[in-house]
Amino acid sequence: MRKLALAAAVAAASFAVPAVAQDMSTTGTTDAAVAAPAPAEAPADTGPRAPDGTRAFGIEPYVAVMGGWEQFDRQAVAGIPAQPKGYNLDGALVEGIVGFNVPLGPVFVGAEGAVAKGVSGDIDWQYGAYGRFGLRAGESGLFYGKVGYRWNNFNNFAPGVSGDLNRDYHATVYGIGAEVGPRDIGLGGLTGNSGLRLRMEVSTFDDAHSFRPMAGVVAHF
Repeated sequence: MRKLALAAAVAAASFAVPAVAQDMSTTGTTDAAVAAPAPAEAPADTGPRAPDGTRAFGIEPYVAVMGGWEQFDRQAVAGIPAQPKGYNLDGALVEGIVGFNVPLGPVFVGAEGAVAKGVSGDIDWQYGAYGRFGLRAGESGLFYGKVGYRWNNFNNFAPGVSGDLNRDYHATVYGIGAEVGPRDIGLGGLTGNSGLRLRMEVSTFDDAHSFRPMAGVVAHF
């Protein structure tokens, strides 16, 4: 009986020791996993933001293609010869623009250069450089004023009017305009924060001596 009891005790011990070791191993692994620190998260960008969610400060270059029309007054303006009654210098235009914006929180300033080609009417070429300033609004909208200088070259004057068609007639230009992104007109998801915008603008030559409405697409980067 004693030998039988001793054998039973040895067998029980042989099963108990691996079980305890396994339990200790499992417990140690679990405790180590619990005690391990979580990976540190990158600090959030808490800097000032513009209305469209982008950074409030920086440089935003862009290019644009616009189309429109301009009509000049009949009287002599910036050297442009006066035209007879019933005849205005005018024409349809296609314009290319390169520029940049500098966002300053809810406002912005910027500059751009433009070249326009007349596709019908009396205007041949136009060249200009302008400064812009205004407000940022909505998801990606801009409302702005502009001032600059433009050179105009014509390919036609009224019959009987003497003038140099090879001359560039130049003066100061003033204008106002607006840009809206797809989100602002219910087309969310087509572009990112800085992508395509629609621009509408009206400007005038030499103290309101012309009327120039233009519209087109601006690609911001």
